Amino acid sequence: MSACTFFGHRLMPNKVYHHIISSVEALICDHGVDTFYVGNNGEFDRTVRRALKDLKEVYPEIKYYVVLAYMPRNDGEDYSDSIYPEGLENVPKRFAISWRNEWMIKQSDYVIGYVDHPFGGAHNFFEKAKKKEKKVINIAEFYK
Repeated sequence: MSACTFFGHRLMPNKVYHHIISSVEALICDHGVDTFYVGNNGEFDRTVRRALKDLKEVYPEIKYYVVLAYMPRNDGEDYSDSIYPEGLENVPKRFAISWRNEWMIKQSDYVIGYVDHPFGGAHNFFEKAKKKEKKVINIAEFYK
């Protein structure tokens, strides 16, 4: 059993969905990855969530979680696939996303990202994952 998390810039090409699908399928089939964590900030996270939901129909044994940085509001959105990491309630709001991202890295063996420029939060956490010797896949490399 192993896990994967995702980091990506808020904006990315529409075609990324297909690269997410193929990268996740390779992790499931070739490396036995069965648990996936994704945030909920930006287009990349929404695309990953959609891909994981679609893959869950093909691979019912996998688990995926949308990891929240803030307690959800009662806004009618479906949070049934979400988790709120223990300890996050004690973190000041301005540090919540960073704390959540660090938590996701700790839980994971693999990181899939869409990082096409050398700055910003996605880049910073992708680099942290590399330093922690996580196995990383950068989907943005398919577009160079």
